[in-house]
Amino acid sequence: MTRDLEWYKSSYSSGAETDSCVEIAATPATIHVRDSKDTDGPRLAFAPTAWAGFLPFAAGD
Repeated sequence: MTRDLEWYKSSYSSGAETDSCVEIAATPATIHVRDSKDTDGPRLAFAPTAWAGFLPFAAGD
């Protein structure tokens, strides 16, 4: 159940607008992503391998 997840601000979420944050919650099988301004809104879910493949693009590497 996603309500029991522990959410953390993503280290990749930063900038001039401090309220523009992405929050991450990880389980062994899924990485959950949500907008910190709309915690009850839509969420994304990624397999860990898909998330690992996305991170270099988010980091701008």
